[in-house]
Amino acid sequence: MTKNQKKALRRIAIALPVVALLLWFIPWLTLFWLVCGVIDVARNKGKNQLLISRYFMGNGILTWLLSPFNLFVDLISHRNPGIYTLEDFPAEWREEIETVLNTFRTRRDEITGEIDAKFHDGRRGMYVYRWYGKKNIDTVPEFNREFKYVKTIAVSVFSGKESTTWHYGPLRLTLRVLLNLKPADSDRVFIECNGQRHLWRDNPLYIFDDTLFHRSVNEVDARRYNVFMDVIRPSPVPGFLGALLSGVSMIADQMKSMFYKNWRMIGNRPAANAKG
Repeated sequence: MTKNQKKALRRIAIALPVVALLLWFIPWLTLFWLVCGVIDVARNKGKNQLLISRYFMGNGILTWLLSPFNLFVDLISHRNPGIYTLEDFPAEWREEIETVLNTFRTRRDEITGEIDAKFHDGRRGMYVYRWYGKKNIDTVPEFNREFKYVKTIAVSVFSGKESTTWHYGPLRLTLRVLLNLKPADSDRVFIECNGQRHLWRDNPLYIFDDTLFHRSVNEVDARRYNVFMDVIRPSPVPGFLGALLSGVSMIADQMKSMFYKNWRMIGNRPAANAKG
């Protein structure tokens, strides 16, 4: 028996008694959460044992617990294809997204040079300009304007031979927009989601629902720089989604420490400068 098989058996041995107890004491609530979880995880393509076990017994547990909320958000948002193109966004959304992306394209060398000066080493870094609407680094004037739909602007940096494990994001209030600033000419640098492997050398732009099972891989020696944006989902009621996200932003720093514990977060301004 392999190490992974033993680990899976241990998780099952813990999970089954817990679920049995919940079904005994709060059966309808437990069944409700199980049904929501099944509906939620079924959105993924390329289902396998790892995808299911990580959702219900691994790093996707929070996504499962939030599945009723995420399914509600689906009901008040436009259709979710999982993987998006810019053409899937209304004009107002697209204007903001393209403004940020074009700024990164135009000032790529300046921005990556600034990142290298502050992030000399380490496995992963997140260079943050805005986080859930809160301003951090303000060295790029174009990012200091007020955005209605773009909520997070950052650059994700992977050192050479650095990759994430397969994982789920927690919330579907936003979509993740990624742009590789310096695509390596290699098939070993990619993001994989929904049964598809996206090579950065073929298309530097990738937009997706990050509550789907995914991983990001950099198997070359060079650094990988990805623009990292969160954008409010297209919806008939974007103001309501924005209000919900504002509530989430109150615990965003705690979520950041949970989901980015293996990252060096660069850009938090001192408390004295963070007002307003």
